[in-house]
This record gives sequence, structure tokens and C-alpha cells, in this order.
Amino acid sequence: MNSLSEPAPIHMPVLAEQVVEHFSGDRLSIVVDCTLGLGGHSRLLLERHPQMRLIGLDMDDQNLSHAREILADHAGRIRLVRADFADLDSVLADLEVRGVDAILADLGVSSNQIADPDRGLSFDLDGPLDMRLDRRRKTTAADLVNTLSEGELSDLLYFQSQERHSRKIARRICQVRRQGRINSTVALARLVASAVGENPDSHRGRIHPATRTFMALRRSVNRETESLQRLLGLVPGLLREEGRVAIISFHSGEDSLVKKDFRGRSREGIYRILTKKPIVADESERLANPRSRSAKMRVAERMSGP
Repeated sequence: MNSLSEPAPIHMPVLAEQVVEHFSGDRLSIVVDCTLGLGGHSRLLLERHPQMRLIGLDMDDQNLSHAREILADHAGRIRLVRADFADLDSVLADLEVRGVDAILADLGVSSNQIADPDRGLSFDLDGPLDMRLDRRRKTTAADLVNTLSEGELSDLLYFQSQERHSRKIARRICQVRRQGRINSTVALARLVASAVGENPDSHRGRIHPATRTFMALRRSVNRETESLQRLLGLVPGLLREEGRVAIISFHSGEDSLVKKDFRGRSREGIYRILTKKPIVADESERLANPRSRSAKMRVAERMSGP
């Protein structure tokens, strides 16, 4: 784990040029970065718009500390808050902000969080089955793995990550946990591989068989679907006229929620959709930053009206 006394870790924000391109203009006064992470997108926007003020949210107190260091040159123009973006309306009310010009949410996990074995987000690094991005939350991935029924586990894997082997994996988890609690990331990863009949040691350069299981558990622990649904519902009431919202998703379920919301509000005359198809990384970015391969960004603009 990175000590806060050490230099902030390096992180490459995905679709950075495209975010800056869509968040442009002289009217960009107040911007909300709902998923501040290590401040990559925010730093570029602050550098491009000297008049801009930034409100940055993140559930991870360690990331907030690193971001504060990275954005130190703009300290007078930023307010950083430890919060879930599902509570964005309350955060803005506490700051006495009535409306904003842009809202950005990058729904991916920071690379430094994945690389920290204590987080339990990686199946390549042995660590506790935690997966909480906000350590104030009570429920861990280990709690879900060891207490949910076989049917509940199967549903969680299928609906949170479209894992097609959800029943096999849930059955195997329940068989193994009868012999003792499953507490480690590597133990779970190997268990999942055995459940689908694959060798976990033969997947270098390929998708690991436990990828979707880990994604589903992380999304459930952090209530990511519920938070995204609430954020999408809040945004129209928080954006000023001609204000823009950009959502970067990494999972088909997330992208589907954003697409459905934007289209519905477009039909109601609330949004003008600026991306008929989601924006994806070009080949050079995919090569430089493999994390960008699954990124999709949709952008909408607030119109006048209700």
C-alpha cells in the first residue's frame, strides 16, 4: 500500500482528450468530478480553464489525499469531498452551490486501488476479500461470498457482470465454504477457475476466468448500480442550462443504464445527446493504456425546460 508520505502514484485518465474537448467554452465556471480518483481529468480541465472551480468527490480517503497533492497548484480553486456521488445533491447543498456547468463520472477503479493487495480487488495479488472503496462500509466481499445462498450468489454474478457460468461458480463456492471460510483473493480466483474447468495459471495475456466474479462482487459491495441510478436521476436538476454531463463506463450494464437515461430525457426535451454512439479510445490510447479498451463515454447537454 502506498504511504501518504510517498509520491502520489501515476495514473493515466481514460479518454482524457475527449473529456477536455466536450467540456469547453467560456461558461465553464463550476465543474464536478464525481469520481476524482487521482485527479487526472480534473488536472487537465483546471489547466485548460483558469477561471474554473472544481468540486471533486471520491469515496476513497487515500485517493483524495493523493489528488490534493496532485492538484496543489490549483488549491484555491478546488473543493474535495469524501462522498459517494449518489449524494451529490447533498454535497452541493452543503457547499451552497445551486447549479453547475459540467458533471463528469468515470466509473472505473483507479489503477493504484487495483495494485493494492489490501483492497482485495485483484485476483493476481493475494489479499483479503475486501473490495470496499470506502472503508466506512460494513459489508465486504468475503461477507457476500460466505453468507449468501447459492441462488443469491448465482443471481449476483449474473446480474452484476453477466457471468454465464454463475450457477457453476455459486455451487462451487458453497461446496468449498462448508470446509472453511473463503477469505483470500487468490483462493477465490482459483476456486472460480476450477468451477469452470480452467487452469488459473495459463491465462497470461488473456482474460482470467475470475474477472467477472470479481467485478460482480466489487459492484455489489460498493452498491455501484444503485449509486449510478441515483446520480443519473439527480443530474438534470443540478446542471445549468447548456451544462454538460459525461459518463465513462467500463461495463455493458453501466453503459446500458446511461444510454437509456440519456435517451429518455432527450425525448422529454431535457437533454440534447452529443454522442450518437459512445466515444471509445483510439488504437494509440488502447496500446498505451490497456484499461481504456473497455471504456465508453456518453455526453449530453442540458436544455432549457423542466
